[in-house]
Amino acid sequence: MVTISEAYAACREIAKREAKNFYYSFRVLPQHKSDAMCAIYAFMRRADDIADDESMPIEQRRVVMAQWVEVWRAARNGGTTDDAVFLALNDAQRRFKISDSLLEELVQGTTMDLEPNAVNAGAIQTFATFDELYRYCYLVASVVGLVCIRVFGYTDPQAESLAEETGVAFQLTNILRDVKEDAERGRVYLPLDMLDEYGVTVERVQALSNGAPMLGPEKALLSALRARAEQYYQSADRLLPMVDADSRAALWVLVEIYHRLLRRIGDADNEVFSQRISVPTAEKLRVLARGAAMSFGNRVLR
Repeated sequence: MVTISEAYAACREIAKREAKNFYYSFRVLPQHKSDAMCAIYAFMRRADDIADDESMPIEQRRVVMAQWVEVWRAARNGGTTDDAVFLALNDAQRRFKISDSLLEELVQGTTMDLEPNAVNAGAIQTFATFDELYRYCYLVASVVGLVCIRVFGYTDPQAESLAEETGVAFQLTNILRDVKEDAERGRVYLPLDMLDEYGVTVERVQALSNGAPMLGPEKALLSALRARAEQYYQSADRLLPMVDADSRAALWVLVEIYHRLLRRIGDADNEVFSQRISVPTAEKLRVLARGAAMSFGNRVLR
């Protein structure tokens, strides 16, 4: 039988190997909160891996995902399991009072790309409006934020709406960074209403992903989406002082790394099709060092 400590250790290994930006923030949390965040991440990672496994057709991925979700629900509702991720997640859920409904929304978000309900432009999956894209961002990122603040701790109910918008900021940043890779997978997350506004077609996005040079309309479109993300990052600044002092450094590290990524996209004149823009590891480590100093200071002042 897997012990809780072994289950958390297994989740930490997954987070350390896969989490990239997220793991930097986990490292400046108190141990019990860091463990919980690793469990939550490992759960999300497994769902994402099933949804993105291109070795299986989408229909098969739907079946595998449904089976995995049913096993998780049984484990959550008192069934016996030796699954380290489920064991750790169940413990974190009890410890930090994370509702079943939030975790169900989290799963819904990771499975959205497997559902045939998005607008299908030819063979490309996309969204009709920015409002629909916002809903997608809510399910795949804002729900994560709402789970995270329960681990971080907060008392002001306004923190929930701010965490929602912070998640949208993160996901819009991801969409801008990954637009080429997503198009190659048959997904265009730039909504059709914004494409129409700037005179850009889905076919043009496909051409850009295949090496066509970017022109003014495409850069203007990405700038507009980047401006929306910048607006949502203002919510992250307001959220920071609302979370418990021992968790502020973790939130700051995460926001700082993602916001720097968005700024790097702007500094590169939105050239996201010809290169994959990222924050260098050395720069992330400098952010982490500042976060560690902040974390120590916050704990001393408590």
